[in-house]
Amino acid sequence: MRDEVDELVEAWARERPDLELAPVEVFSRIGRLARHLDLARRDAFTAARVESWEFDVLAALRRAGTPYELSPGRLLRETLVTSGTMTNRVDRLAARGLVERLPDPHDRRGVLVRLTPEGKAAVDTAFEALLEAEQKFLADLPDRDRTRLAALLRTLLAPFAG
Repeated sequence: MRDEVDELVEAWARERPDLELAPVEVFSRIGRLARHLDLARRDAFTAARVESWEFDVLAALRRAGTPYELSPGRLLRETLVTSGTMTNRVDRLAARGLVERLPDPHDRRGVLVRLTPEGKAAVDTAFEALLEAEQKFLADLPDRDRTRLAALLRTLLAPFAG
C-alpha cells in the first residue's frame, strides 16, 4: 500500500540523497492524519452544537466527576490557556447555560465553575460523536496494532509531558 507521503519522500530522496528522510515518513503522516482528525472533530462538535474550545472546557469539568466542578486555576491547567482566555470562555459558556459559577466553600474569595445539566448533556453528546468518528479512523487496525500504536505515540509524546 502506497500513499502520498511515499511520493513526497521519493522526490526528496531524488533531490537530496544526502539527507536521512525517516522523520518525514513518520511526521508527514502524523501531520496529514492530524488534519483529517481536526476535520472529523469539527464535524462531530458541530453536530453536537459545541465548538472545539467549548468541548475542551466542558470535557475538563465532566472528567472531574460529580459534581463536575473545578476552580478556574484547575481549568487553566487542564486546558492550557491563559487566565484571560479562560475568563472569557467561562463567561461565554455561562451565557449559554452550559456552566455556572458558584462560591468556593473552602475559599471565600474563590469561585468554582460547575457543569450544568445542559452542559453535561452537550459534552456527552459531543464526546460520543467524537468517539464514533475516531473509531472509523482505527477500524482497519487490529486491536494489537492499536495498542502498539498508542504505546509508540506515548513514547514520542513523553518528553513533552509537563
